[in-house]
Amino acid sequence: MTPAIAEALTAEERVYQETVRQLQKTYAKKIKPLEQAYCFEGFHSAPLTPQDIGSKPMVLLLGQYSTGKTTFVEYLLGESYPGAHVGIEPTTDRFVAIMSGPEPKVIPGHAAAVSGELPFSGLTKFGTKFLSRFQVAQLNNPLLQNLTLIDTPGILSGSKQIQRGYDFTAVINWFADRSDLILLLFDGFKLDISDELKGAIQSLRGHEDKVRIVLNKCDQVDQQQLMRVYGAMMWSLGKVIPTPEVNRVYLGSFWPRYKSPVGTVYEDNAELIASEQRDLLRDLRSIPKNAALRRVNEIVKRARQARVHAHIIGHLRSELPALFGKDKKAKAMVDDLPAEFRRIQTRYNLAPGDFPNPDAFKNDLEAFKIVDFNKLSLKLIANADEALSADFPKLMQQFPSGSRPSAEIQESSEAGVAVTLPPPYSAMSMAAASSSVGARNPFGEDTNSLSPGVLRYRAVFDEISDPQRRMLSGEAARRVLLESASVLGNDLLREVWSVADWDERGELDKVQFEVAMRLCEHLKNKEPMDAAKQQVFGELGLLSKFSQ
Repeated sequence: MTPAIAEALTAEERVYQETVRQLQKTYAKKIKPLEQAYCFEGFHSAPLTPQDIGSKPMVLLLGQYSTGKTTFVEYLLGESYPGAHVGIEPTTDRFVAIMSGPEPKVIPGHAAAVSGELPFSGLTKFGTKFLSRFQVAQLNNPLLQNLTLIDTPGILSGSKQIQRGYDFTAVINWFADRSDLILLLFDGFKLDISDELKGAIQSLRGHEDKVRIVLNKCDQVDQQQLMRVYGAMMWSLGKVIPTPEVNRVYLGSFWPRYKSPVGTVYEDNAELIASEQRDLLRDLRSIPKNAALRRVNEIVKRARQARVHAHIIGHLRSELPALFGKDKKAKAMVDDLPAEFRRIQTRYNLAPGDFPNPDAFKNDLEAFKIVDFNKLSLKLIANADEALSADFPKLMQQFPSGSRPSAEIQESSEAGVAVTLPPPYSAMSMAAASSSVGARNPFGEDTNSLSPGVLRYRAVFDEISDPQRRMLSGEAARRVLLESASVLGNDLLREVWSVADWDERGELDKVQFEVAMRLCEHLKNKEPMDAAKQQVFGELGLLSKFSQ
């Protein structure tokens, strides 16, 4: 890494960390006391911790069972996470937070909830039954250095058939509050929306800007069927999501590169699916860049809610008579909350969009006695107003205008610096080849060279392979291998081909091409063939092929 880039990264990271620190300080000093004084937790959510505000951006995956949530995670990471199970039956039976860690390990839910280093202390309110169905899976993966992924239990089809032992929709809402993006996955073969899925979707109200719809496994239907499936899904969602706007829908087929699709694959959708997947990955890559901005946005929204909540509680409390008839007056106000909301809005000049749903607020209010609440504190309100009018705008001005680049994937290791590259089949590394500006190679190097560590072989494959069949002919592969490794001679290259073309098709797919190129690099370094094979197949997670 050059000193200039290192200095730029350090300066930008310093600005980012300082901004988050000031955000934590402003919230703790001016917003949290307002929430605590008027029992905001009883109506909305618990106060935020410093870990909540400073945590990495979070992506929440929702969907019915066998829609491909866990497989989608593997597609992004390029590898499986600890404790992952994939099958056509309901396999993921718990909430799993996939986070960065020095080594693969699983942290049980009870331990994760009490850890001061993890942002999950708020989950303790859902009780023991939930925590026994929650765990943290840690993995040393470059993608997880910038994101936390939340894999959720598959939602059963039909009407609600079982009791989970905890409030499933409340848990979904807790994660949705803290998520930067919510992916709602559908399978083209299971478009029905169950009672539980309907409740989960409706619990996302207020987070519509974060929700993206993903129609998965689109390569298993032809174009005409895909058109009908898409229309049926939008019709079903229109009954559940009562908004005039159309949700953003991504079409895709998210299979990890080391797995083959199950069932018939229709190639006539290939170009459309590839374009849609690039759009989704571009959306995901923008999350770390905008993480701190989203934190400010969420806390501003929360501060406005807390301010209106304080006015509501303070108004209800101040309207009670001093001596007699308190219960009667309280009941009258609760029974006519919409009218009380209008009075509060007029008196304090508040935006009607900041007010909660009267029916939901009434249900929450039944757990309290209005007489026990505090009267409105002008000092606490003034502090919140100062944060909204001065502190948060000042924070916004401190954000760097560019993205926070990842040093690990912007430089080669020519200077001897150890770099962390994404796994060979990580979707985030592969997508960069087709979406980065000014470079076809995801790491920005010269694609005219066939040097190891500088060229990402899949970029070469994309340039010279058949775009429709996604295969490289034997003749085209021969030319590349001879250009790269002519010093090996025909005997060794013949052996390389027999290893890479393990299904004996006489042509190579993208994975097989990378195997061939990596083998050539090891052999040019005078490594024995068996050792080179074991090294390459181990790096690519293909040891089952090596055993053949």
